[in-house]
Amino acid sequence: MNNKRTVHIISHTHWDREWYLPYEKHHVRLVKLVDTLLDKLDQDPEYRSFYLDGQTIILEDYLQVRPDQKDRLAKHIRDGRILIGPWYILQDAFLTSGEANVRNMQIGHQDALRYGSVSKVGYFPDTFGLVGQTPQLMLQSGINNAIFGRGVKPTGFNNTVSDGDYESSFSELQWKGPDGSKVLGILFANWYSNGNEVPAGIEEAKEYWTRKLADAEKYASTGELLFMNGCDHQPIQLDLPEAIRTARELYPDTAFVHSNFIDYLNALERSLDRDLSSVRGELRSQRTDGWSTLVNTASARVYLKQMNQLGQAMLEKVAEPLASMAHLAGVGEAYPHHLFTYAWKTLMQNHPHDSICGCSVDEVHREMVTRFEKSRHVAEAIVDEMKQSLADAVDTSRFAQAGIDALPVVVFNTTGSERTGVVTIELDAARLYFRDGYTLEEASGRMRDLDISGRVLVDEEGTAVPYSVVDRGLQFGYDLPDDKFRQPYMCRKVILTFEAAQVPALGLRTYAWVRSSGKSVNAASLLSGGRTIENEHLKIEIADDGSFALTDKKSGRTFRDLGVYENTGDIGNEYMYKQPDKETALTTKGLPAAIRVLADTPYQASVEVVHEWEIPASADERLDEEQRACVYFPHRKAQRSSTLVPLTIRTVISLSKSGKGVQIEASFNNQAKDHRIRALFPTDLKTNVHQVDSMFEIPVRDIEPAAEWENPSNTQHQQAFVDVSEAGKAGLTVANLGLNEYEVLRDGRNTIAVTLLRSVGELGDWGLFPTPEAQCLGEHTVSMELIPHDGDGLKSGAYAEAYQMQVPWTVCQTAVHEGSLAPNFAPYAFESAELAFSSMKLSEGTGDLMLRWFNMSPQAAQLTLTNHLPYVDAYKSNILEERGARIGQNAAGQLSLPVGPCEIVTIGITR
Repeated sequence: MNNKRTVHIISHTHWDREWYLPYEKHHVRLVKLVDTLLDKLDQDPEYRSFYLDGQTIILEDYLQVRPDQKDRLAKHIRDGRILIGPWYILQDAFLTSGEANVRNMQIGHQDALRYGSVSKVGYFPDTFGLVGQTPQLMLQSGINNAIFGRGVKPTGFNNTVSDGDYESSFSELQWKGPDGSKVLGILFANWYSNGNEVPAGIEEAKEYWTRKLADAEKYASTGELLFMNGCDHQPIQLDLPEAIRTARELYPDTAFVHSNFIDYLNALERSLDRDLSSVRGELRSQRTDGWSTLVNTASARVYLKQMNQLGQAMLEKVAEPLASMAHLAGVGEAYPHHLFTYAWKTLMQNHPHDSICGCSVDEVHREMVTRFEKSRHVAEAIVDEMKQSLADAVDTSRFAQAGIDALPVVVFNTTGSERTGVVTIELDAARLYFRDGYTLEEASGRMRDLDISGRVLVDEEGTAVPYSVVDRGLQFGYDLPDDKFRQPYMCRKVILTFEAAQVPALGLRTYAWVRSSGKSVNAASLLSGGRTIENEHLKIEIADDGSFALTDKKSGRTFRDLGVYENTGDIGNEYMYKQPDKETALTTKGLPAAIRVLADTPYQASVEVVHEWEIPASADERLDEEQRACVYFPHRKAQRSSTLVPLTIRTVISLSKSGKGVQIEASFNNQAKDHRIRALFPTDLKTNVHQVDSMFEIPVRDIEPAAEWENPSNTQHQQAFVDVSEAGKAGLTVANLGLNEYEVLRDGRNTIAVTLLRSVGELGDWGLFPTPEAQCLGEHTVSMELIPHDGDGLKSGAYAEAYQMQVPWTVCQTAVHEGSLAPNFAPYAFESAELAFSSMKLSEGTGDLMLRWFNMSPQAAQLTLTNHLPYVDAYKSNILEERGARIGQNAAGQLSLPVGPCEIVTIGITR
């Protein structure tokens, strides 16, 4: 180590917008803090700078109440005394999508640049672990560092730091991503409050710095020592300049500097004179005892995760692609950048770790529900406008031969691969507008008497397609034109359900419900005996207890005992699960179930399984005593109550005609407390590892935890799916919608356990904060898909199927008319088995179309893109949508681009 010692004191406050207090109560404190900060900066030039926690939303929150202070705030930012960005909010890493993290960086940069500059600091002070692609995301943002507090060391109750074998020898390390990207990692080895409340008095300062300097030097690789002057919601230290002067007097051989991250990082890089430890991939605190990883925030308040999954999908996988398609096709309104920014910001306000993780007081999460709905409503409004503009531009004139009352339907596939699946649309069979002079009685009568018989569904080639129809009868509706007052009408609505086949990626296909004198389509049933569902790919056999066997006809492998439910007690908190000592898990194995056929159509069959179960009503009285005494959750001795309450689980098992996965929907009314419900899927595959969907990556994780691990539970984070495979033989991918916690059990069967619900009654962490609403009483519905394959989830298409499950179908009614778009149309086609499509949007800065993929494989790949529309130029970009190297055409006129292992690749197209 360099003998020269410099103490870098960085003033900051880690600002959780909401946590143990509701948002507005923290908000009031924030306004006071920034007021005080501005006064201090105005009055004291020795108070050099303040780091505003890396999130620009703090500026919005402050100025919402103090708009009169904007100029004053902006001056100190321009002068470099308040450092802002690069994020919009400090998000959780594992529970937010890759695209949400990209938008977070983009919007954070946009907001910061309005004030002059962005602080290029990869700031993750309290993120609950970090995903493996963080280094690549940082480098693509022009950031060569990552500064974080969790993931590679033990951090316990009340954020206490423990000694032990860390993955890194020093608080400084080299962090490598799966693609080879490398950044300088800075670990808050003594937490991000190690320079908090520095004494100005001589005696107190001497004791303080004797201890603090030793703690910092214990982990530092150089003489550049980092001290963070602040903590959660910490007011600024007004006498810090005096405290620094005292320290300089006490330690004349040490330079004490009121610093900032940029100066500290520059000094550190100049001083590094030794090799640093190298950490690769995910940082998930696996080299710890497993009790304080905070991993079970992935299952706290599951309803929030489900709302988040839908909200993200509606924006990034439906609204943005449809708005891009409408722009490319030259139909509809201009691309609504302003609405997307508003919707993304509203959604991301739910993405801080204490928010999306479900580990705050009840008032916080009530407000989150409203934000999720607000963001989704904006996305739905964009989708409704764009899909109608596109549908009205499709040439449906070929259906005119079926009669004037033919009803065309356009099905949109906004995923990155061709899609086949069951879709449903509510269709107006006819309308009568009151503007045309109809009385209410006349319009209602004519719509009620409308003949809807004698119809068939056909595709754009006129081929009949199996479907079902439900008559919804007389309905009221209205239009909201851009140039007129609202237009009410009466109509006759029907619901059509059918299998849309081979809809092109990022494209559309057209059908029509027409009158026909021909016979309806006859097709074989997928059901036999009421307990067996079978198509050309799969066979499902349901047992008396509701579990089922699934046979993959391609691999020949049968998976047995699937769909058993497990229930255990949980005496932990919103952060961590703790099963009562020596408790035996309850399961539905052997519990007789009521089984009946729910749907039997040519395109889909569904069987309903109902379990009438009883489980303990709650934990026993001891849990309340232990919570009041703030007993650390691993040390609790509470058990479950002897009182039982009913738990009825209704499961619908479905298979479509062309389906390569089994759809599972489970619903239940939870009336129990202090417990966990999981669905179990034994794989019986021989492997020591598994794969799981994470942010822009499918990492490989060990099934057996590290030697240091003591927690009996080894639950982990997932996003779209988890996969257990035996190479060259068989595999099982379990996809989900918003069920972010799973575990591969060490039960001899490598069972995939997916958490459906976790009920707890307290926040946890640094004190007692009761959270009765975290018991999640009431109705719940969850969705999963089981996708068996040949042992290679990527090349078999199982992962692509799992990603498609995340994206809702979009369907739109239109009229018979000519149009500029073909009835089977896609603006682009791309080829690569290894690449997963991630995003299609327009750049606000350039107006260029931005397309993004990520390589699911650790091997190099090739991206070939066929452009069906005219364009001027194409180039490689990054996540900030900056222009890079030009992409040329191959001999076939296609755009062709090599993609590195695990690379996130963005293409910009100028039109």
